[in-house]
Amino acid sequence: MPRAIISPSVLASDFGQLTAECKRMMVGGAEWLHMDVMDGHFVPNITMGAPILSCVHKGVPGIFMDCHMMVSEPEKWVDDIADAGGAMYCFHHEATDNPIALIEKIHSRNMKAGVAISPDTPSSAITDEVAAVADMLLVMTVYPGRGGQKFIERCVPKVAELRARFPDKDIEVDGGVGPKTIGVCADAGSNVIVAGTAIFGAEDPTSVIKQLKDTVNTAQAKFTQ
Repeated sequence: MPRAIISPSVLASDFGQLTAECKRMMVGGAEWLHMDVMDGHFVPNITMGAPILSCVHKGVPGIFMDCHMMVSEPEKWVDDIADAGGAMYCFHHEATDNPIALIEKIHSRNMKAGVAISPDTPSSAITDEVAAVADMLLVMTVYPGRGGQKFIERCVPKVAELRARFPDKDIEVDGGVGPKTIGVCADAGSNVIVAGTAIFGAEDPTSVIKQLKDTVNTAQAKFTQ
């Protein structure tokens, strides 16, 4: 099983203090920072783009930007995100007709490639061929486009299905995840956990990050028994 990674979603941060917020999460034990890039086309909301990511990358040494590209035509933005310092480029399966070519382009820019599926997309949409070249698979547990939505539990079986097919792959969950919902995600086999409000809104983010990571580690111990 791949190791537990907590990736706080900066969508829930104070954007006026973005670099400070990212540093605060890293001090608290976060290894990745989940950057939600929305274009107003694939999803109705607009958040941040390459210029903001570039500023964060310059202002936060050592940051791993887990860039979740909720955009139409994700092929168009690979170079901009790479130039801005992106480490993971996770595009939506629903937004491209040629995921393998896109993954190859992402890898050519020295970024890891992730493939995300929305709540209404079955896990079978991710073929063995796509998964073989992807670095991470993301199961959305809310509809992409805005933070603070309620966790959709019917999406969790897709995590278990993907874990059964790809036991060594990083599998991320994103949407409504926190101390009350982490258990089912971890038990299903997710090892990369995105949480926004649950971490940024906590009085003690460090303890929440630790709790989420401990839950994943406990579930992984059961898998290996």
